[in-house]
Amino acid sequence: MAERPVWKGQLRLSLVSIPVEMYSATNSRARISFRQIHKPSGKPIQLQKVVPGVGPVKAEDIWKGYKVDDDYVLIDPDEIDAIKLETKKTLELVQFVDISEIPPIYFDKPYFLAPTDDLAEDAFRVVRDALRQSGKAGLGQLSMRGQEYLVAVRPCGNGLLLETLHYEDEIRKTDPFFSSISKKAAEKDLLSVAKELIDRKTAPFDASNFEDRYAEAIRNLVEEKAKGHKPKHTKDEPAPRGGGNVIDLMSALKKSLEGQGKGKAAAKKPAAKKAAAAPRKKSA
Repeated sequence: MAERPVWKGQLRLSLVSIPVEMYSATNSRARISFRQIHKPSGKPIQLQKVVPGVGPVKAEDIWKGYKVDDDYVLIDPDEIDAIKLETKKTLELVQFVDISEIPPIYFDKPYFLAPTDDLAEDAFRVVRDALRQSGKAGLGQLSMRGQEYLVAVRPCGNGLLLETLHYEDEIRKTDPFFSSISKKAAEKDLLSVAKELIDRKTAPFDASNFEDRYAEAIRNLVEEKAKGHKPKHTKDEPAPRGGGNVIDLMSALKKSLEGQGKGKAAAKKPAAKKAAAAPRKKSA
């Protein structure tokens, strides 16, 4: 079955408009998911939309409600759909920045942008290569799923990567969380050893070097239970004792260095994953 785009419209750069389609760049089906099951019957539990004192309600009777003080302002869903924004169909790149200028905390979710057809490809490649050679990301806004998103667009392989960004008022201030942390610089000797440890563990980023061990353990559990076997439980490793002074910290850092050996660490790939016998089920 062909992948369905989550948004279709025009990518605009000044007077140039390019028909594009947007697809999710992440695979949610790769995550472990469960259904809630009624144990006595073994049947899936269905969640119903109910009103206290009324019971289950029909879909056509469900409106949008915006809370004001202790009451709700009711809005017909059709009134929201009737709001006309140019960004529903057009993503205009209105500003360009170095991608490193955008703090990581602003990035939300990635999507792939691709030209709609062969006729759009020539102009699409021009925008892609111009962004790549300039080292810039384009900023703009688009509307989908009842929201208008701030987005950044940059090259990705033969296409473009669009990442939704948080707005300024969505980012929490750091003061409530970091204000009690001293601004005093770390001890020079400790800092030197820590930097050497980081240097020895430094290697090129390769996401295939990591696997979701929790998901693998769940699949093994499902496989064993499906075969009628009693699952094997592993014991938790004891947590390391925390040192209360600089001498303990220095000792721990030096022991870490000894375990790393000399020179920069090469990234090690994990052993090949075993295929799970139990099929994955989509959550409802």
